[in-house]
This record gives sequence, C-alpha cells and structure tokens, in this order.
Amino acid sequence: MSPSSHHGSLAEVAAVFTRLGLTAFGGPAAHIAAMEDELVAKRAWVTRDAFADLVGAANLIPGPNSTELAIHLGYRRAGWAGLVVAGCCFIVPAVALVWLVAWAYVGYGARVEVQAMLRGMQPAVLAVVVQAIWRLKGSLARTRTGAVLAALAFAGLVLGVSELTLLLAAVGAALLWTLAERGGESSSRLTAIPVSALGLLPAAAGAAAAPLLSNAAIFVSFARIGSVLFGSGYVLLAFLRGEFVTRLGVLSEAQLLDAIAVGQVTPGPVFSAATFAGYLLGGHGGAAAATAGIFLPAFVGVAVTAPFVARLRASPVLSRILDAVNAVALALMAGVVLLMLRGFAPSPLSLAILGVASILLIHTSIGAGWVLAGGAVAGLARMW
Repeated sequence: MSPSSHHGSLAEVAAVFTRLGLTAFGGPAAHIAAMEDELVAKRAWVTRDAFADLVGAANLIPGPNSTELAIHLGYRRAGWAGLVVAGCCFIVPAVALVWLVAWAYVGYGARVEVQAMLRGMQPAVLAVVVQAIWRLKGSLARTRTGAVLAALAFAGLVLGVSELTLLLAAVGAALLWTLAERGGESSSRLTAIPVSALGLLPAAAGAAAAPLLSNAAIFVSFARIGSVLFGSGYVLLAFLRGEFVTRLGVLSEAQLLDAIAVGQVTPGPVFSAATFAGYLLGGHGGAAAATAGIFLPAFVGVAVTAPFVARLRASPVLSRILDAVNAVALALMAGVVLLMLRGFAPSPLSLAILGVASILLIHTSIGAGWVLAGGAVAGLARMW
C-alpha cells in the first residue's frame, strides 16, 4: 500500500482503538468481531475482503492475533505512525488494568478469602482452555497430517519436550513436506516471498534467559515466547508454564493460572497476562519488561509483513507452515491442561468446577467472565 492510501488521522485511530481496548472482552474471536463491526460495517476503513486478508496475515505470524489485526488496521488507516498508535492504544488499557490487579494481588493475595476465590477460579481457567480446544479443533487440526502432528506434539509435551522444540519441529516437517512435493520450486518460492513471518523463529531459538531474573532477563524470556507463539492466546499458558514453572521454577502453577484468569476477565488481549506474571517476577520493572517483550514481536512482525499481505496469503509454503504450527498449538493447549491438573493436585470441588464450567462454556452462551466469577464464588462458599 502506498503512503497516499493512508488517509486517516492519528487522532481517530487512537480514539477507536482506545475504546476497543477498554470494551473488547471475550478473547480474540470477540475482538476480531468487534473490529469488523466497527471498522468495516460502521466506518468502512477497509472492505470486508481486505479485512479477511488482514485476519489471514495476522494468523501467518506469531503473536496475539487480535492485537496484530489492530496494528494492521492502524497501518492501513494512518501509515507507520498509525501502526504504532493502534497497537499501543489497544494494548495499554488492558495492561494498565492487569498491572493494577497484580499490585493488589501481591498486597492482598495472601488473605484467606482471596486465596479461596483464586482456588475456585483456577479450574475455571482450565475450563476456558478446554472450550478453546473444543472450538478450535476443527480449524487448527483440519487435515490428517495436522492430526498426526498434534498427537505427536501432545505426546512430546507430556514427555517433557519443550514447546519451542515442538514448534520448530512442526515448521521443519512442513518445509520438508512441501519440498518433497514440489522439489526445487518450493525453495525458489520460499526465497521469492518475504519470509519474515518466520524470521523471528531462529533468533528466538538461540535466545536464552539470563540465570538471574533481572528486568533484561524477563524481557528476553517474554520476547522469545512472543516471537514463536502461534495459535490461540491460550497457548501462552503452555509457554509460560514451560519457561517459568518448569525450567526456571520461579512461578507456581497457581500463580500462572491466576495470571491467565486476570488476562481473561479484563478487556483487550489475553497476552496482558504477561504483565501480571512480570510483576510477580520483578515488580513494576518486571511488569514493564514482560509487557514490552511479549508484544514487541507483534509490532515487528506486522511492520515487516504489512506491505506484502497479498503475497503472504498466496504463499503455499507459509500456508502449510501455518497449518503445522496451528496443529501443534492445539496439542500444547490440550497438554497443558493435563499437566496443570496433575500439577496442582485437584480436589473434588476443583474437578466439579472444571467439569461444570467446561459444559457451560461449550454448550451455552455463557461467557468466560461469568464462569470465572462462578468459580470464585464456589471457592469462597467452601470456606463457610
């Protein structure tokens, strides 16, 4: 898109995405629906077909899809400055709320009644992930090859293989499969299109957190996660668990579930849970480092790929890689539910909350916020 086609003002971009950031509850699918209603149906910033292409382009790069869609739309409306303004205005309201909740959690989370509410919410968080698995199973593992990759990734995660290794293995399998089918043609295609959607992967694979959790180490850890995380925002749970619970041992299973719960009940991207986790790891500096780290790859990915949306959508290589990593993302969500259930030794009450919440989310129109609130009430009632 040429600069002359960016014909919106930064003020309107800031106003629209700040309001969406304050009111967009319900996860990525709800965020995308809200943007379609506001910016396609009401404001006609882009056509419906162009909007669909931007959704597809966001799916082809790692990071939070709804946030990347906001960044794409800001670029379409007001150029490079719009790209930054749209993303920041969509993210900042959620981050600010989560940051405040994290501060209160550290100050008051040890109270008996707060602990009871959190214990009731933790299995409800897993139910939200179960719902996501149920709804995404057809689209994320839609082929026989995808189902095989998902099964292998699930087994690998349960056996202790790292999330990053599983994702990179899926990328490698997709490339080998394409090369085997098309011979040398695939190699030329891959180099003929912008492959920056994958360019973050090798850098992320080589990065490692420092032994001590300084702000720099927190930033690097979250940037690495943000640069390889495909699929639903709930895959974040698997990566945070692998990094901070299993590998570094600096967060507990319960703290991680609390972070995801807070990210779910506040508006805006679920990735704001990183702000909560960062605050637990390093106070205000840790929250800032984690937030910058988890969202920075999304801005970079969109900035690199935005001028080439049509070519990315038409690439059979990238499409096949997306299918592979989406299948692994589904497996990671399923595996982390099993591992976290095993990790916090569920009680009969927590299993009941998990079961009832999963049924309600899958078979009714009740939203995740209400289910999390119900879990909190159930946990609190157990005290009496």
